[in-house]
Amino acid sequence: MTGRRTRLGDWGETMAARFLVRRGYEVLARKWRCAAGEIDIVARHDGDLVFVEVRTRRGRDPGMAAESITNAKRARLMALADAFLAAHDLPSNTPWRIDVVAISVGLRAQEVSIEHIPYAVEEA
Repeated sequence: MTGRRTRLGDWGETMAARFLVRRGYEVLARKWRCAAGEIDIVARHDGDLVFVEVRTRRGRDPGMAAESITNAKRARLMALADAFLAAHDLPSNTPWRIDVVAISVGLRAQEVSIEHIPYAVEEA
């Protein structure tokens, strides 16, 4: 990822974490990494463990960022959730879900919109 895209992604993850905290989420980890990849945000909300994929895009179309999640990315997110549970010795019946926070920003990185999509990625 280029430096500019990395900065935009980092900015988006910070905005998403703040957004979630304001809505009662407890952020447990950011940028959690394992061999399979990275989970942007791990949080807890209403007894659920929530894995959050943050999609930040330039442009004014609020659906654009959310629509950028491919089937391959969905499968990777499911694998990452399983890896997190295993790495932290959490029971298999731990309630969890994968949400998406989609952020669309203007040309000068002003926040245009934040869309939170709970249960955005589910098993097929």
